[in-house]
Amino acid sequence: MKSNTIFARVGTAIAAFGMAGMIATGAALAASSGGSDNDDEVKCNEGWVYDKAKQMCVRKDAALDSDLYAQGRALAVAGEYERALDLLTSVRNQDDAMVLTMIGYSKRKMGAVDEGIGYYKKALVIEPDNVLTREYLGEGYVMMGRFDLAEGELERIASICGTECDAYQDLKAAIAGDPDW
Repeated sequence: MKSNTIFARVGTAIAAFGMAGMIATGAALAASSGGSDNDDEVKCNEGWVYDKAKQMCVRKDAALDSDLYAQGRALAVAGEYERALDLLTSVRNQDDAMVLTMIGYSKRKMGAVDEGIGYYKKALVIEPDNVLTREYLGEGYVMMGRFDLAEGELERIASICGTECDAYQDLKAAIAGDPDW
C-alpha cells in the first residue's frame, strides 16, 4: 500500500509540475500576428512583452523601453488603445517624443482629444520637427473643428518634409473631410 501511495503522490507532483509549466508557457507566449509593421512579431498575453534580444515574452516590468514602445505603437495603430496605453505608460523614459506622441494618439482615438493634444504638445517641445506628431496634432484640431490650427500644422509639415510626404498628404485629407483619413 505504501508504494501505491508514493507513486500516487509522485504522479500528482509530476502532473502538477507539468501543468504549472504549461500555464507559465501559455502566459508568456501566444504565437500570432502582432498586427504591426512586422507580421512576424510574437504577440504576448496581457502583462507580457516580447523581448527581441531574448526571443521570448517577458513581464512588461522587465522589458526594454524600445520593446514596450514598439509593441505599444503596434497596438495603437491596430486600434487596441487601452492595451497600447498600458505598454506606452510603462515606458520608463516618459520624455521620449514618440512615446508621448503615441500616448496622445491613443488618448485622441479613445475620444479624449484635449488630453491627446496635450501629449502632442509635450512631444513637440522635445522634438519640434516631428512630422508624425504634427500630423496627429492637426488631426486632433480637425476633430475639434479648429481647421485654422490644422492648416497651421499642415504648413509646418510642408516646411519640414514638403507636400509629397505621407504626413502632409494624410493631414490634407483629414482637413478636406476625406472619410478614410
